[in-house]
Amino acid sequence: MAQVQQGDTVKVHYTGKLVDGTVFDSSVTRGEPMEFTVGEGQLLADFETGVVGMAPGENKTVGIAHDKAYGPRRDEMVLTLPRHQIPGELDVAVGQQLQLTLENGQPIVVNVTEISDSDVTLDANHPLAGQDLTFDLELMEIL
Repeated sequence: MAQVQQGDTVKVHYTGKLVDGTVFDSSVTRGEPMEFTVGEGQLLADFETGVVGMAPGENKTVGIAHDKAYGPRRDEMVLTLPRHQIPGELDVAVGQQLQLTLENGQPIVVNVTEISDSDVTLDANHPLAGQDLTFDLELMEIL
């Protein structure tokens, strides 16, 4: 039976979990496996290499440490702004994502994490930064 090699395009069902078992993403619940080409760098490297050697129908669990996933959580990526610096037409809410433009013109996505009468706290860390991840994989097919 064929096994996945670098450069193969595959369809994989996955469920991503945190260490405590909390599911943060799953192709299974969406009902559509994810398609990608192994080695193209579209996904986390350890996720891509995790399917190498698998045969269709095979299941596998892959653990990815936070430093190989989305990196450590960095406090310097959290910014508290006076509320008056947020444009008035923006009705911000906790959990909302906003796009800011850095001084060098680069856009950055931030999450609103806290709002008070005077301040808005924005977090530019990836939501999974600092988290070790586990993926349950099922190889559906090699294309």
